[in-house]
Amino acid sequence: MKERMISEEFLNKMNDLLGQEEYEAYLKTFEEERLYGLRVNTLKITPEKFTEMTALKLKPVPWIPNGFYYEGDERPAKDPYYYAGLYYLQEPSAMTPASLLNIVPGDKVLDLCAAPGGKSTELGAKLKGKGLLVSNDISSSRAKALLKNLELWGIGNICVTSEEPKKLKEAFGEFFDKILVDAPCSGEGMFRKDGDMVKSYEEHGPEYYAGIQREIMDQAVDMLVAGGFLLYSTCTFSLCENEDIIRRTLELHKDMELISLPLFEGASGGISLSGCLRLFPHKIRGEGHFMALLKKKGSPADHKAWEQETRKQPPLPEELSDFLSMVSMPMEQSRIRIKKDMVYYLPEYFPEYAGGLRYLRTGLLLGEMKKGRFEPGQAFAMALRPEEFKQTISWEKQDERVIRYLKGETISLKGEEGPLKGWCLVCVEGFPLGFAKGSGAALKNKYYPGWRWQ
Repeated sequence: MKERMISEEFLNKMNDLLGQEEYEAYLKTFEEERLYGLRVNTLKITPEKFTEMTALKLKPVPWIPNGFYYEGDERPAKDPYYYAGLYYLQEPSAMTPASLLNIVPGDKVLDLCAAPGGKSTELGAKLKGKGLLVSNDISSSRAKALLKNLELWGIGNICVTSEEPKKLKEAFGEFFDKILVDAPCSGEGMFRKDGDMVKSYEEHGPEYYAGIQREIMDQAVDMLVAGGFLLYSTCTFSLCENEDIIRRTLELHKDMELISLPLFEGASGGISLSGCLRLFPHKIRGEGHFMALLKKKGSPADHKAWEQETRKQPPLPEELSDFLSMVSMPMEQSRIRIKKDMVYYLPEYFPEYAGGLRYLRTGLLLGEMKKGRFEPGQAFAMALRPEEFKQTISWEKQDERVIRYLKGETISLKGEEGPLKGWCLVCVEGFPLGFAKGSGAALKNKYYPGWRWQ
């Protein structure tokens, strides 16, 4: 076993949990290299098309249709396709929870413990621009990383909040069709991947996190509509954080029932509670995970969209209307809001009554009004398709101007490309990166400084 300060107490618990033969197989995984994975953004591209385009050496994750392994010596975060939001870097087992929650376009979805966004980005892609995704994380700094990843993926029908679950329950009530609770946990399943998890485990073990998990689940159940589904997941092995949490939830909330998750090759069922799903690193090519799917009894209510006729808005500023005339993406003017010069496109089913929350974002940030002009934002660019904007320029990935654009430099146009005047959507291989403003033979860079290539 590699040098790791893993306590004898933990090892004894794993021996008891697995039995001697499986325990020995589990120990051998610490001699293996950790695995690296990426998940393709199906909102922008199919997995088949992506594998044709990329130079990365990929192998499919067998149980995730858009998941792939890549080699540890590759640098996929330093690739223009990453900046185009075509994929998310994620440990293979961690891709599983979002894949098991059956999201339908138009659903109202809550990702309760969402940062840094690995699961939220997949939930948002499944919505296909319809319905509402509320992504929450109690940590404001982590929620900022969450917001960036959602906007990088081009997901506009979002609300990003940073609140305790109790306050969300007070604001929303029984509102969501689907809820994902990827609960904070002791992280036993990640010891091979991240040695720092071992240090954290010594400070706060399973019993500490079990108390937090019980409280989160109580709040989550109260926010689920009748007929709705709740997926609970952790990256730990302990019974008290997994099956015991589910068993307690079922005992306290009689309107909840456990829905059996299908097993796939290498996956295991629950321990002492059938219907759950466990992933062990000695059985699959991934780290440790636990999942359980719950349903609230009763018939689902019909979705109620907001009543647009009762929400009359003042006419849009002329400069904003002029810019939007260049956009063919379907938009309803009644959902456009201007607040402190920032322009937002609110999601379908946006609960305007849910005030008093710490919102980092409400909907798609279109841009900003600036002294008689409108300047479009980075998130707007990422949510567009090239054919949805009047003036577009696309470069091949090998074109050195792609990296120069991502670094924030002014770009000179080649003869056949110009002249270009006014706002332009800059793309790589047909996938948007951001906006620029043409001045004839050059493009003034408008790529968001906080996202620049370092």
